[in-house]
This record gives sequence, structure tokens and C-alpha cells, in this order.
Amino acid sequence: MFRSPGVRPGGAPPVTRGDAHGIQIRDVWLNRGPTPLFCGLSLDLTEPRIGLVGPNGSGKSTLLRLLNGLMAADRGDITVAGLNARTHRRDLPTRVGFVFQNVDHQILFPTVREELTFGLVEQGRSRAEAREEAERLLALHGCGDWGDRAVDALSEGQKQLVCILAAIAPGPPILVMDEPLASLDLATRLALAARLARLPHQIIMASHDLDLLATFDRVIWLDAGRIVGDGSPGEVLPLYRAHEMARAAAQDTLS
Repeated sequence: MFRSPGVRPGGAPPVTRGDAHGIQIRDVWLNRGPTPLFCGLSLDLTEPRIGLVGPNGSGKSTLLRLLNGLMAADRGDITVAGLNARTHRRDLPTRVGFVFQNVDHQILFPTVREELTFGLVEQGRSRAEAREEAERLLALHGCGDWGDRAVDALSEGQKQLVCILAAIAPGPPILVMDEPLASLDLATRLALAARLARLPHQIIMASHDLDLLATFDRVIWLDAGRIVGDGSPGEVLPLYRAHEMARAAAQDTLS
């Protein structure tokens, strides 16, 4: 196992909210049906940009869902920016935003403005305040005329941007993302990756895009719920790539 504190790459903006707390995972146990997945998992997630890698079924998505309260651990504690994920599940959207891989699993409303205001109203803002904040956020990200647009008329990249803005609208300091760029073409992936790099939030992202994760501060390699590697991208990603190439070669010989 590798550990590295990581250095913020490329002069990207520092995390400005919530980094004093980050996420602490303590002795977490979770079964996937009758099968154990996490057996005493403990991690401190404090770096500004953290990537999760591993084969499908390794536990990446499950870990992200534990961080934002979509799932609860069988045992152990998770603290997200000062909130216990088990006892404060309803308050977690104020601490951590979640972005799904499939936009259709996230978008609920027909227009962009409605999508952005929903979380704000749930947080207790008046509809007028929520609308004002949604318009401010859209203008800040160069989408000032998007409010009345039908979500169904947007491109896949535009929909994913709406999902990101909806996730950060309630003001969480942390953003967790499950393969958010996987379905996009190269140009759109690069454009959204550049937008993400400019966000001041702590970002924890599961991804198979190793080039993107090479710019992160830290990469954690999961396999069957176990931490195989944990350190800087320069340490972890070459070993992970070599491991997956060897696994692919073994599968090819079996076919």
C-alpha cells in the first residue's frame, strides 16, 4: 500500500470550504447481499482531488454512496465535513454533493431552473431565494440563459453540467462523482474536466479515465473492497495499469 500527502497540481485553486474536516472513514463494514465487501475499511480523505480506480464491482460506487448517505454501513463510522453520515443523513446534501454517471438517474425536472432550485428549496430556501441563487450559479458558469431551457433539449455534456451545478447549488464543500464523464466524447470530457479543475470544492471521483486522474492529488485503488494501492497518481496508476493489462492478457488467453 502506498501513502502520499499529494501536492496540488498545475496551480489549480485550493479547496476553500470544508477542507478542515474532509472525510473520515473508521472501521467500516458492509455486506453486499451475503458477501462481505468492506471489512474494517478506514481512510482519511482530505486532499483536494482524490480519484478511485478499480475494476467494476470493486466497491468504488458503493464507497461513494456511503459518503453521501445513499447507503449506510453495517458497522463503523463515516464523518463528512463534521457530520456523521449515519445520524445526519438528511443533512448530508449541505456537506456533500453527488453526481451520477447516468444523467437520467439524477435529473428530475423538465427545466434547468427547476432542477437547480429543487435542492435549495429542500434546504429551506424560499422559492424566490432559490431562483435567485440558481440564476447566480448559472451566470457564474457561463450559462446565464439556460434557466428556461428544457433539459431534454440539452446535449449530454450540457446535461452533465446541469447535474454538477445542481449538486453544488446547496453549497456543499465536497463533491463526489461516479464516472461523471464516461458517456461523453473526448472534446466534451476535456471541457468538463477543465471546469471541474476550477471548482473550489474537494472532489472525490471514481473513474476509468487514468489521464484525468493523473492530474489529481491522490489515487486509491480498490479491488473487492480492499485497498490495493493508495498514494500519488505517479505511484499508483502505473501499477494499476500494468495489473489491468496483465488481467486483460489472461482473459484473452482464456477466450
